[in-house]
Amino acid sequence: MAAEVAVAADQAPVADDIIVARDVHKWFGDFHALRGVTTTVGRGEVVVVIGPSGSGKSTFIRTINRLEQHQRGDIIVDGVEMTDDVRNIDAIRREVGMVFQSFNLFPHLTVMRNITLAPMKVRKTPMDEAEASALELLERVGIPEQADKYPGELSGGQQQRVAIARALAMQPKIMLFDEPTSALDPEMIKEVLEVMKELAASHQMTIVAITHELGFAREVADRIVMFDEGQIVEDLPPAEFFNNPRHERVRRFLSQIL
Repeated sequence: MAAEVAVAADQAPVADDIIVARDVHKWFGDFHALRGVTTTVGRGEVVVVIGPSGSGKSTFIRTINRLEQHQRGDIIVDGVEMTDDVRNIDAIRREVGMVFQSFNLFPHLTVMRNITLAPMKVRKTPMDEAEASALELLERVGIPEQADKYPGELSGGQQQRVAIARALAMQPKIMLFDEPTSALDPEMIKEVLEVMKELAASHQMTIVAITHELGFAREVADRIVMFDEGQIVEDLPPAEFFNNPRHERVRRFLSQIL
């Protein structure tokens, strides 16, 4: 469900919108990081977020699962409003998986234990079911043979694929990716992007991904959203975004990186 940049802050969400943000503001001290962000993400949609460093894109997706607290505006995830109520926060986090720039794996646990820990602790999944699911996920991300290894024995690309499998193990409705390839060597980027492409092609979940990999954005995104100075300055399908952007700031940005 494409969102226009100028959506009214009081516009009612559409039934198929799984993420709704209305006039979202965030400050870090005196720094106004998000300046009235309004957008929606449809159920099953793939949205790629781009923008220069410090533009607010990472801050915004971190507000979706309350890794950052917004101070003004509304965020609604799958019908649950993000408030200070811990019950609401927990309900949203159970449905949202996140993959970061750094892999954040537990170094003292095997790959298998990294993947099965949350389903067993949070969803009370029996061990045999959690392990069977973990093996299926490792197969899906292309590294089933790494189940009994520790993170330190894996390459960066393999560790990031484990991180994706770990997030998927909670069966989230939404996956958030915060520049998942930025910490990888160039030869390892492709293997992680291939996993993300497969996830996007499956249409089994909603994906919001921050990335500088514009080829990936062009290939898999339903929409590309560009942030600049804490605001959304463009929100278009890939073909229009790359070939006919409306905003001069987008044209300058693309001219520098293409």
